[in-house]
Amino acid sequence: MKRTGGALIVEALKANGVERVSCVPGESYLAVLDALKDSGIETLVCRQEGGAAMMADTWGRLTGKPGICMVTRGPGATNASAGLHVAKQDSIPMILFIGQIGRDMKEREAFQEVEYRRAFTEFAKWVGEIDDARRIPEFVTRAFAVATSGRPGPVVLTLPEDMLLDEVDAPQAKAYTPVEAHPGPSQIAALGEMLKTAKRPMVVLGGTRWSEASVAGIQAFAEKFKLPVGCSFRRQMLFDHLHPSYAGDVGIGINPALAKEVKEADLLILLGSRFSEMPSSSYTLMDIPCPAQKLVHVHPDPSELGRVYRADLAICAAPDEFVSALASLDAPTAPVWADRTEAMHAAYLAWSTPPKSSPGPVQMGEIMEWIEDNTAKDTIFTNGAGNYATWLHRFHRFQAFNTQAAPTSGSMGYGLPAAVAAKQLFPEREVVCFAGDGCFMMHGQEFATAMRYNLPIITLVINNGIYGTIRMHQEREYPGRVSATDLTNPDFAALARAYGGHGETVEKTEDFAPAFLRARASGKPAIIEIKLDPEAITPTRTLTQIRNRA
Repeated sequence: MKRTGGALIVEALKANGVERVSCVPGESYLAVLDALKDSGIETLVCRQEGGAAMMADTWGRLTGKPGICMVTRGPGATNASAGLHVAKQDSIPMILFIGQIGRDMKEREAFQEVEYRRAFTEFAKWVGEIDDARRIPEFVTRAFAVATSGRPGPVVLTLPEDMLLDEVDAPQAKAYTPVEAHPGPSQIAALGEMLKTAKRPMVVLGGTRWSEASVAGIQAFAEKFKLPVGCSFRRQMLFDHLHPSYAGDVGIGINPALAKEVKEADLLILLGSRFSEMPSSSYTLMDIPCPAQKLVHVHPDPSELGRVYRADLAICAAPDEFVSALASLDAPTAPVWADRTEAMHAAYLAWSTPPKSSPGPVQMGEIMEWIEDNTAKDTIFTNGAGNYATWLHRFHRFQAFNTQAAPTSGSMGYGLPAAVAAKQLFPEREVVCFAGDGCFMMHGQEFATAMRYNLPIITLVINNGIYGTIRMHQEREYPGRVSATDLTNPDFAALARAYGGHGETVEKTEDFAPAFLRARASGKPAIIEIKLDPEAITPTRTLTQIRNRA
């Protein structure tokens, strides 16, 4: 039976288990939108393509299956590139479908024409264009395989408008076949021998392709061996922070005591992590290319092994397969490093205890303590980028898998669309978004998407009236010469109410708890604006101290 190209796209998505897509509609892919109408696939209509792409990234991040986003050509596609970049740097499976100009118009600079293979190669694992509708099952299934194999990442498929209208005979689409890499028995045995001779071992977890089972397995392994474990930048949900083996996050603003332990480790096991600029403190925690530490690097993509660091033992494996193999190792009866592990966990607990005093009438330390005591351990926290995120990353103690959605690429504007996507995926769980005033305004329009689909997220807009991270760096490098970092903001609580949501304003610490409880009870998407003194630029330093290099 002949089907249109648009129908074949949707047929291939269903064959690969797709349940939802995010999009901003466009005339260039109307045939796909028409096929989606009766497909049973849920379609979230977004307000800007960058937000739509970040929602797809979040679905990929929290499920391990490719998130699907659809946008129109030219400006739509380039807007979506912000989310595409997040997925690339964060190793998130995602497929971006772009409506394209007609095949007979190419190379004329037609309306909104872009040659995406040239434009998006740096943003994606593969960029393909489907010129023949009969090849749609082939291309779409390949896209799923590429997005999920090795180091996951985004794929771009462009869809010429006229191709989507072609009626053709095509084979029935089938689901992609997942590809897994397993560690060899000799590699696991070698790791066991290295642990026997180690005095100061440490494990750092990161990357993607984790599951609830592999997270539980690595915690059991760490407990069995009494190993200290850290999580790389914005991958904190990979280990229970109250577990006695947890040593802290290896990321921006690392605890200096933890940085020292990483440098002085005699055996460092990197599991899933690339250990790129942020977790490596700008490539200072390990020497390149030959680390001073004995290094075991475990990663599902062979191209990442030896790319930056030469490992003493390189293992090509995904977390599930590697962690399963660890069960065969026997732990020493009394590990010589057990006291060190205990001390490192105690240091983490001290480091993650919020400060009691900072400038201004709003004390974020007290607010974080209240959040810790009044949210469930399966609450999902999202954020974008900015100094405000330190309050969440340093002082929230993650205890469960799939409770964090935050970009390791440091992309502003991510938190709100991520919260919308997370709540759509897990409607029974509370979702709390942290955003700065600058960060929120990047994709604040997606609050309308939360309203449309009745997704009661709670967004904390921490408003200090400046681009805080940039001001901090500016005051350090060019003290007293403020430029381009002051902001003029709306009344964020009134903005929430204008959308039909719930709005609160917090100007004193004691305002926060009742505001949060009212927001929760409202059953609506909510914004709680927290007016923070700009002097409270970090949990431990003021702008004045930075300016004066105190």
